[in-house]
Amino acid sequence: MPEILEIIMILCFGASWPFNVAKSYRARTARGKSLLFLILIEVGYIAGIAAKLANPAYMAAFGEKWYVLFFYVLNFAMVGTDVILYFRNRRLDKLAEA
Repeated sequence: MPEILEIIMILCFGASWPFNVAKSYRARTARGKSLLFLILIEVGYIAGIAAKLANPAYMAAFGEKWYVLFFYVLNFAMVGTDVILYFRNRRLDKLAEA
């Protein structure tokens, strides 16, 4: 049961990030975005990935449960994309001010 709840949690987060990335891309501004928030989320995903890799029971069953780690990595990549867009949008903000 705990694994099912973890999968639900990671899928819900994963379903949210593409919308956030698309909004950042279309907005073309960093206003209202928090880099600290994004970095904290990235650190959280790194901790989750590390926890999976350090868990002997998970690693012993990795062949059957690889998909959980896959979604952690996918979510990490989506947040990373949003971080990149943050810097792009911040540059666009500075260009617009000039």
